[in-house]
Amino acid sequence: MVSALLSCLSPAYGAKALFRNRTMALILGLGLLPAVAQAQEAAEVPVIVALGDSLTQGYGLPADQGFVPQLQDWLTAQGVGAGIVNAGVSGDTTAGGAARLDWSLSGDVDALIVNLGGNDLLRGLDPDVSRANLEKIMDGAAARDLPVLLVGLSAPGNYGADFKTRYDAIFPDLAERFDALLMPDFLAPLRDAGGEAAAAARFMQADGIHPSAEGVAVIVESIGPQVVDLIGRVSQPDAGG
Repeated sequence: MVSALLSCLSPAYGAKALFRNRTMALILGLGLLPAVAQAQEAAEVPVIVALGDSLTQGYGLPADQGFVPQLQDWLTAQGVGAGIVNAGVSGDTTAGGAARLDWSLSGDVDALIVNLGGNDLLRGLDPDVSRANLEKIMDGAAARDLPVLLVGLSAPGNYGADFKTRYDAIFPDLAERFDALLMPDFLAPLRDAGGEAAAAARFMQADGIHPSAEGVAVIVESIGPQVVDLIGRVSQPDAGG
């Protein structure tokens, strides 16, 4: 899926994404604390911040069909109490996520989902840079004693075998180091459900980059049990993974 994502990249994407990222980050920064408070006021349940990019934010989808609202609905259907706060910013890189971590975790937050790295891949950023940024995020969560579910992506072969090896190793390495839960590849459930790449394309939007509402539902079914495990760590922070 990421190879399709790369083929859709236009020369102007970087500048547009940077502008959109800064604008969305400002809006999110002003509105995130009330969102956390509202999640807590709704019920005495754990509050989980989902820190990510457009895959988390729900780009191109109706407000109730993005990753966070579908995950919230899935948890409710399972009888699991939790409030998921959408801290996804379209166009964000791992550096952007690290830069806004402190105010993304403003308020009483109980756990963190980290879903960043896709835009690093789009830009061909050095995997060592991505690793360092994600390490900052994980360090920040550890300093707050927050359990983390780390969500990765699989690098395409376009950048060569060495790049792919170094990038793909980031997520399992950090998950092991920080005792975090791990979903190695956010888009893997779509490939598993669709079989060949052409079949899996039915779960994508027309841009070939972002999952459709149906695709998000497939992803949520896969990641949902791990989010339940993450919630379990809120009351049992020393549980192993």
